[in-house]
Amino acid sequence: MTVPDDVLEPVRIAAQAAADKKGHKIVAFDVSEQLSITDVFLIASANNERQVGAIVDGVEEALLKVGRKPVRREGDRENRWVLLDYIDFVVHAQHTEERLLYNLERLWKDCPQIPLELDLAEDADEEL
Repeated sequence: MTVPDDVLEPVRIAAQAAADKKGHKIVAFDVSEQLSITDVFLIASANNERQVGAIVDGVEEALLKVGRKPVRREGDRENRWVLLDYIDFVVHAQHTEERLLYNLERLWKDCPQIPLELDLAEDADEEL
């Protein structure tokens, strides 16, 4: 089973919104074969709690513009690991320490990674 385009498009919008808020190590996994509750996990890291909150707010704002609203938001009190559930996909915004500790990539390594084609032009300029 592959992820339908009507799911991939908002996932890519969410990924770009996370990148625009300085999220890093942004990856998406097709978990549709392993889980019946969702099709995609999108994961993004941030260096601090404030940045996690900014990523979550940016993702929510970008997806609201295309008519998508999360059915559930968890973890925003501490902003260490915030989960946005959009039914077809789940966004995980994690503090870098939580990302290393829980290592979701290891758990889902057998799932196909979804190409996101992010515009990271700002990050390239910062490295110069």
